[in-house]
Amino acid sequence: MREQEWRKELRKQMTARERTQIKRTGMPETDPLERIKNNTEVNRGITAEMAMQEAKRCLDCADPECINGCPVGVDIPTFVKYVEAGEFLKAAISIKEENVFPAVCGRVCPQEVQCESKCIYSVRLKKEAVAIGYLERFVADYQNESASLYVPEIQPSNKVKVAVIGSGPAGLAAAGELVKFGYDVTVFEALHEFGGVLKYGIPEFRLPNKIIDTEIECLKKMGVKMQKNIIAGKTITFSDLEEEGFKAFFIGSGAGLPNFMNIPGENLNGVLSANEYLTRVNLMGAAKPGYDTPVFFGKNVAVIGGGNTAMDSVRTARRLGAERAMIIYRRSFDEMPARKEEIKHAMEEGVEFLNLHTPIEYIAGKNGHVSQIRLQRMRLSEPDESGRKKPVPVENSDYVIDADLVIVSIGVSPNPLVPKNLPSLQVSKWGTIIVNDKEMQSNISGIFAGGDIVRGGATVILAMGDGRKAALGIHKYLNYK
Repeated sequence: MREQEWRKELRKQMTARERTQIKRTGMPETDPLERIKNNTEVNRGITAEMAMQEAKRCLDCADPECINGCPVGVDIPTFVKYVEAGEFLKAAISIKEENVFPAVCGRVCPQEVQCESKCIYSVRLKKEAVAIGYLERFVADYQNESASLYVPEIQPSNKVKVAVIGSGPAGLAAAGELVKFGYDVTVFEALHEFGGVLKYGIPEFRLPNKIIDTEIECLKKMGVKMQKNIIAGKTITFSDLEEEGFKAFFIGSGAGLPNFMNIPGENLNGVLSANEYLTRVNLMGAAKPGYDTPVFFGKNVAVIGGGNTAMDSVRTARRLGAERAMIIYRRSFDEMPARKEEIKHAMEEGVEFLNLHTPIEYIAGKNGHVSQIRLQRMRLSEPDESGRKKPVPVENSDYVIDADLVIVSIGVSPNPLVPKNLPSLQVSKWGTIIVNDKEMQSNISGIFAGGDIVRGGATVILAMGDGRKAALGIHKYLNYK
């Protein structure tokens, strides 16, 4: 049956009014008292019956704004209608036309401020949006667990070599699109595992490694070559790669340089960045028995910041035995950039929130190890350039709390290694690579970039959107230069 016909049949089965009366499906979760003992995934995923019921809520709008809310342009109504019809594999294949990592995105993308925020339920009906993220995760998992791994159609090889620097979401998305065009694509990763921030920055209780590995395996079957333990600009130069025959480059080296507050005591033992903490725990096994350089667990753990990385850090600390795990954030709950779901999960797991507070000093105990934090109470004034209310100190309101581990999560800066090895590359005052918005091309011919190295810090799906856009730019460059 042609697509238009089966979609018409689905519309006939229920009226629009009946569809709007269906309550949004909830996400089953692991019990908080159990999950803080291990890395069990918190969100358990919905069933086939729940997915089909949720899909019935979709009104199949004539002008679906949800697509415009997706940074990679997934045809959301089509895949949702496939779910309603019980055609789960077709739904997964439909998503993979634009998104090479649906199982990842279904778990970590902030759909509530992207595709779901554009849903007609949110915009006009003032109801909960269709659970697009839940449905994406369901069909991606269904496909991954099926007998055969779906591999998108690949054009015949054109034998033109393209190098991708970094195996994070931007780099992998670019590689996936480029290989579809028939290019000979090699991804160069500095670390000993592929996945970039997906592996080192996101704990398994949010994004299991097996999910990432399955998605990467699909890229390999598509023909993407991958080399790890290679630092572009250090162990191999761009000149070396050009001599090897690479005709274009995508830089997706991320933003791995942590920011600090430059307050007294930041150099004490026990004060570290969220980047280091999560990398050592997630990627290097530092929390496992017998590790040569174990991470300090801490009983009173304070995490400075209010984003998703801060939530990942404090929830990791809770799983590593922290008796008191705290978020210290200078604004209120309303201004916290973390996903509401992550805040909810942290609260359920016993995390304490000290909002409208900021550290002004870390105090040493024995052997130069941090033992206390001097906090300053804050209040909110007029909005700043970000549009959020500006936090200002409350005079004479400082006090001291105990903390034997401090994790600073106040943002990151771009990895400076690649720009330093390309002196003519134009960068901003923040160290981000300057590119044009349309094709993600830098000022150097043949060099494109995207993700955090351009944005300075963004979501997984925005980085993937950059990668797809850059791949199209590279394709155009190589065919029309």
